[in-house]
Parts: sequence; C-alpha cells; structure tokens
Amino acid sequence: MRKSKITVDVTLDENNVPESIEWSAEDNVDGAIQLSKAISLSFWDDEKKDTLNLDLWTKDMNVDAMKMFYVNMLGSASNTLLNATGDEFMSSEIANLCEKLVEYLNQK
Repeated sequence: MRKSKITVDVTLDENNVPESIEWSAEDNVDGAIQLSKAISLSFWDDEKKDTLNLDLWTKDMNVDAMKMFYVNMLGSASNTLLNATGDEFMSSEIANLCEKLVEYLNQK
C-alpha cells in the first residue's frame, strides 16, 4: 500500500493567531513549500455521523478574500459531489448558491 504525506505548518503570534500557513506534499514534483492565507480541513466521523472542521486564516487575510475562499470551497464541493456521487440535483443546488453568493459579493 502506498502512502503520501501532506504537511501543514502554522506560525502563531503571541496570542496564538496564525501569522503564516505553509504546506507541502510529498507528491509535489518540486517539493516546494506553498504559502497560504487560509486552510479549511474537514474530517468525517462515520461513527458519529458528524464533521470535524479545522479552519484557520492568517491575521492579514482580508474579509473579501475570506468570503471568496468560502464561495470557492462550495463551488469545489459542488464539483466533487457530482463526480463522487453523480447527484446532479445536489451539485446544481450548491452551484446555484455559489452563483447567488458571487452576485452578492460583486454588488459590494
């Protein structure tokens, strides 16, 4: 069985607020460390039928970028759900929500 490791390093300030987020993956061709302003990691607990979420963002990430980050995650979830389950209705509903949210963000 093959394994692959993804590493996330978070640098915190004196108040435990993230200052930087760096990640790398063993399968990355050049092995370079990637910088990020935010991360959202979710784990499904099948026994509890619940999700454990780890959401972090750096203190210099602006609010508009945070909103787009979440809209983009929902859009990605729409595509993933369609590819994984073939459920066109759920995928379409999530995509429609994303379109509404993008319209909202563009009006600001």
